[in-house]
Amino acid sequence: MADARSAGMRMSGKQRRLQIMRVAAQLFDTRGYQDTSMETLAEQVGIRKASLYYYFPSKDALLVEMHQEMIDLLLDSQQRRLDEAAHDPGEMLLAMMTDLVSLMETHPGHLRVFFEHYRELPEPVRKEIADKRERYRQMLVGVLDEGVAEGDFFIPDTRLTALAVLGICNWTYQWFRPGGPHTAAEVAGYFYETLLGGIDTRRAAPGGR
Repeated sequence: MADARSAGMRMSGKQRRLQIMRVAAQLFDTRGYQDTSMETLAEQVGIRKASLYYYFPSKDALLVEMHQEMIDLLLDSQQRRLDEAAHDPGEMLLAMMTDLVSLMETHPGHLRVFFEHYRELPEPVRKEIADKRERYRQMLVGVLDEGVAEGDFFIPDTRLTALAVLGICNWTYQWFRPGGPHTAAEVAGYFYETLLGGIDTRRAAPGGR
């Protein structure tokens, strides 16, 4: 613990906050949000409890920042692509799916918190996060709509399809583990190809349904 504290003393404030959030995500993932105390978190980080409260005044504050970070990462990434206007709808769809699945590699533990502890957010923040989630969903619908308009996709209902894409990608937090047989990019690419190609060969065959 002393080594952890001495190493931590060399961290900047930003680095310390990121470390706390990373350790908190791991604890929330393995122990659960309710069963993780600030005292336990401080011990695992290697700092005094009073120092932890300097960075995050409560466990709720940690939860809020973790949610904000996740959704802002997704929104900012997609907004950059939209601003560049350098991607066709297929490339944009694959990029969004890769963003979602890749969070399991870049932010392990955070997604369980994001999806399972949303209702524990303070009400005003919950509304803000819900609005951002809806904004991201609308970005995805927009990509699908553009693909339909350009003749790249055949989608009777882009809104239902967007929900399906989000469901497929988001559920990976239940089973995907970094270092497994497939990378996040490979998983996202497989989902993408399956979505575009389908699994029923009879639909593409002459005389098929």
